[in-house]
Amino acid sequence: MTNNDTLKKLRVALMLRDDDIVEILKLVDFKITTSELGAFFRKEDHPKYMECGDQILRNFLNGLVIYLRGSKENPTTPAEALAKKGKTTTVPKKKIYASNKPKPVYKDRVREKNKNQDLSSVKYKNKKK
Repeated sequence: MTNNDTLKKLRVALMLRDDDIVEILKLVDFKITTSELGAFFRKEDHPKYMECGDQILRNFLNGLVIYLRGSKENPTTPAEALAKKGKTTTVPKKKIYASNKPKPVYKDRVREKNKNQDLSSVKYKNKKK
């Protein structure tokens, strides 16, 4: 497993965007642009692919510790850090029809209309009946 694979897997697992990774690297005074960062996430056969060096991965991991745990002077829990960025909050989807509302009437009419049709006069294309 290469450094690029490690960086990709951490990005997916922690649901980080490129901007978040740049911000994490800034915490340890390591400056990188989003275009340079995008080169690490490309396929190996891509012409703009770049190997992620040990220094970049080391700085990212050190910055990630500060990002999730906070500094010694101002410690936080990882759950608080992720919630602050809105990573763990999910909004439940609303139901279209609540259980206390009646079903629409027009569906019942369509069902009754289709029930009364006689299927005995159907002619088949393969001439079996």
